[in-house]
Formats: sequence, structure tokens, C-alpha cells
Amino acid sequence: MSLRPDLAIIANNVAGGSRVLDIGCGDGELMAVLRDAKGCDARGIEIDGANVSAAVARGLSVIQGDADTDLINYPDDTYDYAILSQTLQTARSPDRVLDDLLRIGRRAFVSFPNFAYWRVRWSLMWSGRMPVTAALPVSWYETENIHQLTIEDFRAFVAERGITVENAWFLTGDRRRGAAAANLRAEQAVFLLSR
Repeated sequence: MSLRPDLAIIANNVAGGSRVLDIGCGDGELMAVLRDAKGCDARGIEIDGANVSAAVARGLSVIQGDADTDLINYPDDTYDYAILSQTLQTARSPDRVLDDLLRIGRRAFVSFPNFAYWRVRWSLMWSGRMPVTAALPVSWYETENIHQLTIEDFRAFVAERGITVENAWFLTGDRRRGAAAANLRAEQAVFLLSR
């Protein structure tokens, strides 16, 4: 099974046998890999009922819920990792969601599309329209993205909150980019965080 590039990075960097909560887990693709290849105790929360059904059909422990309202019900330090992949920009209160991630998990993976990627900037500058790219595949009126952010926005956001960035990966498609000029050259980012 070939994982989406950000999920592959997360899967490769989760320690075997860990307890994992995947928030916004979709159909459970990452959870299945963590369970089957790494022996992880992977649990999930997903807002879309069809995705919950697909994940449960894979034999995964997934409940239907909303990251903005339901994470408060999870006890502190329950998981080794809390994962939020391509979901932060869809949250109504991303600051509270991130606080909950780091309360629930000892460490957190967060991935998101970079709205400062050069193709996004180019599209805005030359067409004057919101771009459609591989990481942003739908038109502005169809997107669930309500908080567009850049890599530099996220770096400032975590620094202001005293959150430690243990590692970061920057991607364009499945190609890794260096940290230098990542805000311009990377289509998406993956951060590993802790308090």
C-alpha cells in the first residue's frame, strides 16, 4: 500500500508499539499501516460517517467526532502520539485543537498544505484567483480549508506557545525539500511537536 507522502513520513517516524490517536483519520489508511507494520495500538476520530464506516470495515477502532468539540473528552497523556494530518486548516479553533493534541499525546504530528508555496503565489498574482493544486485540489467554494496558513505562520504559532519542534519535513509531491526557503518551495509540511 502506498501512503500519501505526509502520511508515509509520519508512519516512518512513529515508534513501533506506540499508542496513537489519529484525529481526522479519514478511512484509516495510516492507522492500518501503523497497526499492521508497526504493532501500534491505533485509534481514530473522524467527522465523516462514510470514512468512519470504511475504517471500521478495516477492523480499526474509529469513532465519529469533531476535533473542535470532542478532543476535550480525552484524558491527558493517554497516547504516545496524536496525529493531525491535513486537518489543522479545517478546524474552527486550530489553537485549541493543537493544545488538545499536545495534552492528549506526549508528541504530536501535524501536517498541512503550505499556502505560501510558489505555485499558489503565482496563481494569485497572475490570475487573481484562488489556486487549485495537488495539495489544494478543489475550488475555493468547495474547500474545507477555513484557516489558510504558511510554514512561517506555523513556525511563529508554535514558537509563541512555547511548543518544541522536534523535527520538520517539507514536501512537494513526494519529493522532500530542505528547510531553506521551504516556505516558498514546499507544497506541504509535516511537523513533530512536543511540550
